[in-house]
Amino acid sequence: MRGFLLGLIVGVLLVPAAVAGWLHYGHLPVAVADPRMPFEQAIVSVPLHGRIDREMPAHAAMEASPANLLLGAELYREQCAGCHGQYGRPSAIAPHMFPAAPQLWAPHGHGVVGVSDDPAGETYWKIKNGIRLSAMPSYQAILNEAQMWQISVLLASADKPLPPAVLAVLKQPVPADAPAARPMAPEAPVVIPVQPVPTE
Repeated sequence: MRGFLLGLIVGVLLVPAAVAGWLHYGHLPVAVADPRMPFEQAIVSVPLHGRIDREMPAHAAMEASPANLLLGAELYREQCAGCHGQYGRPSAIAPHMFPAAPQLWAPHGHGVVGVSDDPAGETYWKIKNGIRLSAMPSYQAILNEAQMWQISVLLASADKPLPPAVLAVLKQPVPADAPAARPMAPEAPVVIPVQPVPTE
């Protein structure tokens, strides 16, 4: 009995030490090119969706009016299109992210476009709070409430006919696609004079 208890205590201590050593020496798949860990998707998505379901607003705070859709399109183009794609043009960097950034203007079955099958409140929660370890930032210190809702109602309407002015904005090149500005001239090196050390 005594040997069993001793073995149990050693096992209880050894397992955390082995896990700590495995993590410390970099064996955890942390590179984008690494294969997924077993159950990784479930470990991340189950608590995420539980949190969103608990906290997301039940109803959109504004309607999808032409004015709100237009403002949402302008914000989307500036803040979101680089990762989530333009209308009719997927993002070039999204497949190389982990997880890959969803393309919010791409149809994917049953007439759904992007996250048009999600409530606007769910998209608002994601924009406001961000999602850890996904490269999705929190915008609550960047955009105001109205702006976050304007993007949310736009994306909820992605499977519906949009006003021509909204489509025109969504099809414009994103800032990353714009012609590069002329490189800045290098600054002249700053020379700090060396003060002689007084001697006694």
